[in-house]
Amino acid sequence: MKKQNMTLAILLTNLFIAFLGIGLVIPVMPTIMNEMNLTGAIVGYLVGAFAIAQLISSPIAGRWADNYGRKKMITIGLLIFSLSELLFAVGEQVGILFLSRVLGGISAAFIMPAVTAFIADITTPETRPKALGYMSAAISTGFIIGPGIGGFLAELGHRVPFYSASILALIAAIFSVVMLREPEQKIHEEQTENMKSGFKRVFDKKYFFAFLILFISSFGLAAFESLFSLFVDHKFSFSPKDIAIAITGGAIVGAIAQVALFDRATAIFGEIKLVRYSLIFSVVLVYLMTVVHTYFLILVVTVTVFVGFDLMRPALTSYLSKIAGNEQGFVGGMNSMFTSIGNVLGPIIGGILFDIDLNYPFYFATVFLAIGVAISLAWKNSAQPKQQQTPSFQDIN
Repeated sequence: MKKQNMTLAILLTNLFIAFLGIGLVIPVMPTIMNEMNLTGAIVGYLVGAFAIAQLISSPIAGRWADNYGRKKMITIGLLIFSLSELLFAVGEQVGILFLSRVLGGISAAFIMPAVTAFIADITTPETRPKALGYMSAAISTGFIIGPGIGGFLAELGHRVPFYSASILALIAAIFSVVMLREPEQKIHEEQTENMKSGFKRVFDKKYFFAFLILFISSFGLAAFESLFSLFVDHKFSFSPKDIAIAITGGAIVGAIAQVALFDRATAIFGEIKLVRYSLIFSVVLVYLMTVVHTYFLILVVTVTVFVGFDLMRPALTSYLSKIAGNEQGFVGGMNSMFTSIGNVLGPIIGGILFDIDLNYPFYFATVFLAIGVAISLAWKNSAQPKQQQTPSFQDIN
């Protein structure tokens, strides 16, 4: 048990370092945009390039995680991420920035399904929701510290956060090679047969609604999140420090919600209802971003808007992990793929709308998330696996 808990701690630490690196660069994106005279549409395309690469790579990466091992995929993904951040740090041409984002998307496709499958391998169905909640909290915690540190590092130079992210990812890769041991995978004949059905399994009723809502939530969140720093920079003249404070505050509240509320909320409502309520909460908060005007209210809305997203994501991941059985790699890959589809379309459309009117990306995200609420009502409770009491973190083995 101690060995498995240690492995879980290493996985969470690696995720934390990787997403700390991503968070570092968020506050300086408006500065890069202004320095290179980029439009909102180009910034949207840059974010979309990351997501397109992740979309294309995710199904393959999910299968590779099953066939070649979780540890290899995590390590390779971290090394590719390190290279992508280095390219963004030295890039002076838009083409180099796009290459950096493509490599970043590939790295994300390698890392996330492998980590999710790794956690599924070392936990039981009873302990898995708690572990996945901690996984989401590790990601959010990276964003907590990342933007704050990035905002201060930007004072040394607006490219410094990218160099820092590259170094952190390299450290995480070395840490994975030294500390992680490949988990034992239970491959059955049933799994081999299921793999032959390929993409058609996405339309299985036990998967379909979860994947659809995953796409919608990612679509709305990407449209909101990718344009947030540009929105407050152009509309309220936020500095990198101001942006860092807002995002850091939101990540802190989101992480607290995941640790303190997620397992209790899933025990009370179940994953499906928790996703539905989180969508409703997100619709209201994203719309409020367009009507608040004072610094304090912007901070309040920003800090709370991420709660809905931060509860929704692990709820969907927990649901999919429960029903996946021996297809953890497949589900992890599809999870990443549908997230990528949303991450492709959201920033691109949001960036185009941003050039028309600063508020339009948030109106767009509000409407799309509202559609998600409507679809979630058709997601029948009979499709949800039976809920079990979630044990404490100490019980995870």
